[in-house]
Amino acid sequence: MPGLKSPSQKVRLFQNERLERLTGISLTGFAVTWCFLLPMIAWAGWGSARPLLAIALCVAGLCSWFLFEYAMHRYLFHWKPRSPVLARFVFIMHGNHHIEPNNPLRSLMPPIASIPIALSVWGMYFLIFGAAGTWPFLGFMVGYVIYDVTHYACHQWTMKGPVASLLKRHHMKHHHISEAGNYAITATFLDSLFRSSITSVKPQG
Repeated sequence: MPGLKSPSQKVRLFQNERLERLTGISLTGFAVTWCFLLPMIAWAGWGSARPLLAIALCVAGLCSWFLFEYAMHRYLFHWKPRSPVLARFVFIMHGNHHIEPNNPLRSLMPPIASIPIALSVWGMYFLIFGAAGTWPFLGFMVGYVIYDVTHYACHQWTMKGPVASLLKRHHMKHHHISEAGNYAITATFLDSLFRSSITSVKPQG
């Protein structure tokens, strides 16, 4: 495969050293970032909706994340555009992860990508719900954090137990059997629902 590197060799995305450093994040850095930002989002939404409505909106936002996660992974991260510029974008966003899947600094989305996307989602919810849109946005971002930690765990941890091992097996099939299937990381039932589980897709090659 062109560009394939050994597991000990890091895939470089940019020649600029400062920009290159922004393309990875450690688990500690991720935890510090989102342990600060999630409460800040809740604080920003405080008083914008009654408690029961805020909870309902938060749950709706969480559910919307799971659908977004599936669609993002299937249709954006595995998009095969003809344009070299767009192909390069897809490789930077996700393609490099399939070349070097166990790099701990690239098993989590770095803030240089996650925060601009998050702000766009916040703006969308604000246009729909007004100030109360902060609550579905909070649920959406909680879903994102669950997703990214689950993804990190699939690549970096043993993951014992029935649920954890199921999640890991599901994602490892995506990496080692066929990239054209098992797109969901957390809500794995979506692959069955949308007929993209590994057992229902044609093998690659």
